[in-house]
Amino acid sequence: MTQNLKLRVVGRELPGAECGGFRDVHVGVQRGKEPDGLVRADAPEAVWEFEVTTAPAPDGTPDFKGPYAQGRRGERFFYLTWGELPPGGGFAMFRRAKLFFADLPDEVLAAGSGVAELGLTDPAGLPLCAAVRPPRVTWRAGTG
Repeated sequence: MTQNLKLRVVGRELPGAECGGFRDVHVGVQRGKEPDGLVRADAPEAVWEFEVTTAPAPDGTPDFKGPYAQGRRGERFFYLTWGELPPGGGFAMFRRAKLFFADLPDEVLAAGSGVAELGLTDPAGLPLCAAVRPPRVTWRAGTG
């Protein structure tokens, strides 16, 4: 059975708009190949809301689809993408954080909605990147 899954991602502890030699730093959730919902990295928090579609894969596990879902079946994830906004316009991506749909608790899938909370600064004070797994990110059912 196909289902829409509503996700809300709340990022706190952003690294600042100038960090690690980068200027005018922003972060967004990646939609296809482009950032969506850009938030300046000196904001008190960043919040994104988006939907993915779930359907059973041939092995019975949920598969995630839609413009925010990245990767191969069984390994799908979404990105938080970091970049600079250069003076001439555009978005110059320099790092990404990968959050895995496989880490969603069963209660999130059953509820059809979930909230992720995470800090967005790594231990060196730079934008969080690479694979972000629990307990670095916490998930709960619901939208609030």
